[in-house]
Amino acid sequence: MTPLLTVENLSVGFGRADPVVRDVSFEIMPGQTLALVGESGSGKTVTCRAILRILPRVARIHSGRILLNGRDGPRDLATLSQRDLRAVRGDTVSMIFQEPMRSLSPLHTLGNQVAEVLWLHRGASGGDAKKQVLDTFARVGFPDPERAYGSYPFEMSGGMRQRAMIAMAMVGKPDLLIADEPTTALDVTTQAQVLGLIKELQQETGMAMILVTHDLGVVANMAEQVVVMHKGRVMESGAAAAVLGDPAHPYTRQLFDAAPAIPANPEFVPEPPHDDLILELKNVNKTYTMRAKSSWKAQVLIRACRGVDLALPRGTTLAIVGESGSGKTTAARIALGAERPDEGGEVLFKPERGSAAIAVHDLNRTARTAFQKQAQMVFQDPYSSLSPRMRILDALCEPLEIHGIGSSSERRDRAAQMLAQVGLTSDMLMRYPHAFSGGQRQRLSIARALMLNPSLLVCDEPTSALDVSVQEQILCLLEDIRDRLGLSYLFISHDLAVVARIADEVAVMRQGLVVEQAPPETLFHNPRHPYTKALIAAQPTPDINRPINLKLVAQGAGAPESWPEAFRFSETVVPSLMQVEPGHKVRCHV
Repeated sequence: MTPLLTVENLSVGFGRADPVVRDVSFEIMPGQTLALVGESGSGKTVTCRAILRILPRVARIHSGRILLNGRDGPRDLATLSQRDLRAVRGDTVSMIFQEPMRSLSPLHTLGNQVAEVLWLHRGASGGDAKKQVLDTFARVGFPDPERAYGSYPFEMSGGMRQRAMIAMAMVGKPDLLIADEPTTALDVTTQAQVLGLIKELQQETGMAMILVTHDLGVVANMAEQVVVMHKGRVMESGAAAAVLGDPAHPYTRQLFDAAPAIPANPEFVPEPPHDDLILELKNVNKTYTMRAKSSWKAQVLIRACRGVDLALPRGTTLAIVGESGSGKTTAARIALGAERPDEGGEVLFKPERGSAAIAVHDLNRTARTAFQKQAQMVFQDPYSSLSPRMRILDALCEPLEIHGIGSSSERRDRAAQMLAQVGLTSDMLMRYPHAFSGGQRQRLSIARALMLNPSLLVCDEPTSALDVSVQEQILCLLEDIRDRLGLSYLFISHDLAVVARIADEVAVMRQGLVVEQAPPETLFHNPRHPYTKALIAAQPTPDINRPINLKLVAQGAGAPESWPEAFRFSETVVPSLMQVEPGHKVRCHV
């Protein structure tokens, strides 16, 4: 069989510098899925963008051939004119980009953006194009295709925006789909559904796919062939079963070792004492009011948190897991005092062992300032949580300046000390954030949070934007700092493998409710709630013999009305959180 795409000795560089992609070669057959695997900076995305010649202006292809045997016969994409390339893009070859919010125009509706492919490449009329787009929207899982057609990207969730990107790539029925990290920013349940959708559409249309990812679990579920890249070169390639089953190159083995996974044989850890609670949430509710789409006068109530009760013993880690919109970040913001709970809710904080608990939302200005020193936050995105205009020294010293702590030299010494705590050196103080990698920036964010010597850190998805190897480094750092400094963590995540690694207690949230709570060794190996089971089933593992159970994911991640009767809840009827065994609570009807 003739390969659909053959890449031969491809080298790509920026300006006059040495190539960042060197002598990359691979081929993909019709209907096949090939995974390009590697960390950030390995050259995966540059290689894929070179195929469609959508590189930055300063980049150029130094050498190599990109042979496409599409519906119009064999062609070398590396030498095609721009006119001929425009005919290939979106027609014979389509691409799904990593961040749909940046890839979709905020000024045009989703329907018009997807229909544009048919207008340009198929000459479809407005009515025909709309009909095909609505059919495609229904196919990719929009519950209301007509509404989605007239919606703007900012009106949709991340999962729905990614489905729109898939629809845009699929509506023209391409021969080859290039998917650049299509699920990195998605929750595990949404990721599983999107991967299942792509696979299903691929089987229906017979298209080939290049899947760019750093997640070996995704590779195991999707790919027949694997190409492992590092620093612009191919380290290892071959059949997925061979590469995943017995990796030959040390770098591939390193990726495997760094990949977090839910342990098959849990180690039962003694339950920490609950007599010294640093943080306690009691009956926390939070309701937002939004304008209804049907009428500008009508209002819709969004119940972000519903009767949340959580307790964090000093020196331990409490993880809150759930999909986007589950209420976990709202609960964390309320715990920090950044938002007030509805009437009747209370957040108690105990600064030191043996001290009296204080009500976080009833503090005067002086007491609030003292609380803010004790409770700090590490944000999800290390690229936006540091100001690009501030040197690292200024960014680290800013909290000390705000609180009037120390002289200029003392602040500088403290900044150097914190860099050493997170594994960086003092010669980095005068650099700007753009000079650092994603992992280094997250280390800097952690150092900034530690400047005031807090006792509580709220970590909001601190590893979700990082590669697996960098993720492993940050998790090791967080564990080390917690043990050395006696910190307590409120850890927000949707990645169960990460949570299994770092948490002492796990609370699972769905639609503002805690639906199950237990230590990780209990929760992950004896889950009771259908939503918890769906989260675990959706977690991809780098084992081709353990595919994602899409049926279980769809059942548990669906509407509560589809759950077994004992677990169902509604706006008016909410079951209690029952203790089914010591330390294990499940929200269910008796």
